[in-house]
Amino acid sequence: MAAAAPRAGLRAWTRARRCFSRAGGGAGLLAAGRGHEPESRVSSFCPPAHSCNDWIGPPDRHSNLRPIVFHIPKNESPLGRRLREFRQETQVWNQQFWASQNVSFRKGKEEFIYSRLKAKGLEMKDETGQKVTLSAEEMADFYKDFLSKNFKKHMCYNREWYKRNFTITFLMGQVAFERAWSRLGWKKTKVGN
Repeated sequence: MAAAAPRAGLRAWTRARRCFSRAGGGAGLLAAGRGHEPESRVSSFCPPAHSCNDWIGPPDRHSNLRPIVFHIPKNESPLGRRLREFRQETQVWNQQFWASQNVSFRKGKEEFIYSRLKAKGLEMKDETGQKVTLSAEEMADFYKDFLSKNFKKHMCYNREWYKRNFTITFLMGQVAFERAWSRLGWKKTKVGN
């Protein structure tokens, strides 16, 4: 009987993964148009009605982040709703940043490799059809240049990320206090009857 629970959990996860895939990979990304940055798209997947937990999907192919479908409790307080909505907003913001950053990284890397190979008189693929690669020392030039060009962008991201995490932590503390207070209040009225 104990082995049935993990199998049931595995089946539920497999169904959820298929639903995420059909819905476009969780918070998958679609190109906004030719030459534009990708934009985030929230999944249409909804966990089963009896689920009491957040559901985490497979990694997004652009941002490499796992999208989360947040559980909405039946008796969600206004403070709990504020926390959940802020977490959802933060997830979308984070997905958009990393999708955009990864797309520009890959594009810049391809351009760098192409320009270096062209300077050497080589093609992108050798005579066997394999991709030609550069040495680690040559690629280090690209990584250093990419980081220095995006330093300010990363600093702004980190500053905003810390602000958002502090706000989420503060709201989580308030929600925990609110729940504890309501449980204490409920027990006092029950004892009085």
